[in-house]
Amino acid sequence: MAWYDSAVFYHIYPLGLCGCNKENTGVPESHFEQLKQWAKHACDMGFTAIYIGPLFESVGHGYETTDYKKVDIRLGTNEDFRDFVDYCHDMGVKVVVDGVFNHVGRRFFAFEDLQKNRETSQYRDWFCNVNFGGNNEYNDGFSYENWGGYNLLVKLNQRNPAVMQYLYDVIRFWIDTFDIDGIRLDAADVLDFDFMKGMRHETAQMKEDFWLMGEVIHGDYSRWVNDQTLHCVTNYELHKGLYSGHNDHNYFEIAHTIRRLNDICRGSRLYTFADNHDVERIYTKLNQKEHLKLVTLLVYTLYGIPSVYYGSEFGIEGKKEQGSDWNLRPYLELSDFVDTVEKNPVTALCAKLGAMKKQYPELTDGAYQELHLTNRQFAYGRVLDGSCMVTALNCDDNTAVLEFGVPVDGKVTDLLGCAENVRLQDGRLCVTLPANTGTVLYVGQREEEQADDGLWNAQPVSKTEMSTQPESTVANQDTESVNGQENPVTACEDNENAQEDAAGKTEAAQETVENAEAVESKAAQNVSGQAVVSTNTDTQNTPQIAGIILMTEDMGRMMDFYRNALGFEMEQQGSRAYCKKDDMVLTMVGRRDYERLTCRGYGYGGGVTNHFHLRILTGDVESLYQKCLGCGAQHVTGPAGNEWGEFTACVADPDGNIVEIVDR
Repeated sequence: MAWYDSAVFYHIYPLGLCGCNKENTGVPESHFEQLKQWAKHACDMGFTAIYIGPLFESVGHGYETTDYKKVDIRLGTNEDFRDFVDYCHDMGVKVVVDGVFNHVGRRFFAFEDLQKNRETSQYRDWFCNVNFGGNNEYNDGFSYENWGGYNLLVKLNQRNPAVMQYLYDVIRFWIDTFDIDGIRLDAADVLDFDFMKGMRHETAQMKEDFWLMGEVIHGDYSRWVNDQTLHCVTNYELHKGLYSGHNDHNYFEIAHTIRRLNDICRGSRLYTFADNHDVERIYTKLNQKEHLKLVTLLVYTLYGIPSVYYGSEFGIEGKKEQGSDWNLRPYLELSDFVDTVEKNPVTALCAKLGAMKKQYPELTDGAYQELHLTNRQFAYGRVLDGSCMVTALNCDDNTAVLEFGVPVDGKVTDLLGCAENVRLQDGRLCVTLPANTGTVLYVGQREEEQADDGLWNAQPVSKTEMSTQPESTVANQDTESVNGQENPVTACEDNENAQEDAAGKTEAAQETVENAEAVESKAAQNVSGQAVVSTNTDTQNTPQIAGIILMTEDMGRMMDFYRNALGFEMEQQGSRAYCKKDDMVLTMVGRRDYERLTCRGYGYGGGVTNHFHLRILTGDVESLYQKCLGCGAQHVTGPAGNEWGEFTACVADPDGNIVEIVDR
């Protein structure tokens, strides 16, 4: 296994971290002693590699390179950088630098020759689409292709053999002079593929296990990550899900992204990050700051190569302002963060996970397996050689009980000590997690030490006040069965009691089977403004329809279908959803939540079960039938006349209930 497969990266933007002048005025500065302190901090935190860049001579932010063979004068000298690399290597830390090969700055020697000699320049073909009949804002008397619409960044012609060889020689110079271990390719999504394939071949001859990682935003990552091109790319797709999935309380988004990328990349490791020098800080993006630790758990324990951007291990904020990225790249003094491992829960968690990444090979080589998924709870395993590392997450504001099967036998140990209760019985794991908390569990034959209640259990200070709180302590709505199996209540009685004790007795916990219908009637009244009642005035003695309750296996999909296809108004309260249309209220209740409420288990059929039948009147059966299919319904019968003389069609909703569409 190559070093990068098990690496944990610490990302440094040195011009910002060191407080360098934002414009290169030619005045020398020296910051590598300062950077050594940060490298030591990274090593102590469990990071095994440093990605540092941009590093080489430029005029401003660092990505308009003017000299590939000279360290930026605002940072120090070539000798200073070599000393820094040696210092890192002595600690066992690898060093990766930025390779900005798509474009150069206007002070790059070849472009200055083009400005001077124009058509006769020997470098005119080093750049793309040079047009001497055009002009630009610099009044060059010619135009050229740039990156991102900025003429400050002149695009190199990577199909020119001379350019290709020049850049391969630059990499050889970096390896020979500085002994770097890899390159992060800036703007790899617009680099020429033949150029990158040639780079992969050349660097393999230059240094064993030399790593090539590309900056790629969108697309099929396997186009770049393969045996011929790059070893790795930035996982921007998961980065988006990490914050939006928590802000929307939607773990389905994150789980779907993981499945999709695992299917596309088939074993290739992607560079996993929550933020970097180009995007706003994760702590700023999260609506609930408590979720920062959940994001951190995902970054470290999912299949991939985790990376933390400097300062985010302390939970600092950073937001773009007026189009500037400098707020994302702040000057920091390490002395301001002394003893944060003992004082800051996020820092403590990063250090703990860094140590676990080294100790447990499952977190590097373990196969990913989804174990439990709801909107607000998520659990997955990393399975290797008869053991499994389980990451369990709860982004709800209430205590939650997660129960699911695990693919291995043995003992269970809470390695972070964050769960209130953990129980393994008959191949099923039951975990009680406090609000907005996650943990990592070892399941296997080895004897592992149970973690004490560490600092990482504390929550970061939140600057966001939640305006509403869910009414029910049962947060496991919208449950998705894993591997097509139901999740029966079997071994969670003790954990349910722990959940109730932690969250307090609630209305839902006190309800009985006998009065459940009355509760639904009251809820229906809250939604519609009036209760659904019988025409009989003797309400004391005459039976009344107090409500219709629909048990569902997947609350999210059902709500989407009834809202989008059939036009129901929706209101979700805790573990229930109330669906109003034409003075009728359907109440949806998650099957597992109802079993917890009534302390009983129920059996449910699969497929189109017809245990609930809803008739909808419409003036256009065909259109509504097609709309339902487009919203996820299954075809049952197409539009046609029936034996009663009606023109109808039937579909099955996402849970298999029949929805009959009838012509008015």
